[in-house]
Amino acid sequence: MATAPAVLSSSTLNGDKIVSPEGEDLGTLKDIMIDTTYSEVAYAVMSRGGIVGMGEKLFAVPWGLLTVDGENKRLVLDADPEVLDNSPGFDSDNWPKFSDVEWGAGIHEHYGVDPYWDQDPPLT
Repeated sequence: MATAPAVLSSSTLNGDKIVSPEGEDLGTLKDIMIDTTYSEVAYAVMSRGGIVGMGEKLFAVPWGLLTVDGENKRLVLDADPEVLDNSPGFDSDNWPKFSDVEWGAGIHEHYGVDPYWDQDPPLT
């Protein structure tokens, strides 16, 4: 018998902590960006720093670098801390154009992973 897929609503995950594989607190999930052309979850928008939303910086992280740890209600980000510290960020008033292929390719290159759109053709 096949195992049922793990399907969650984005609201279930929003606000969850994002931690390193060692459990170090890295930030909080603010949003999930979905690519409707490829039917893929494209990015997690993670917030770091600040206090109660003030002074926080946002980062787009390729979704494929995250795993959901449902037991501990958190996400685990498998990325080099130095890469994360040097990630291009944005503030809540100036979100990047997530559909910009050059921008997306740069984010994936920064994290050292192939863009998801280069891996499979879109679903039809």
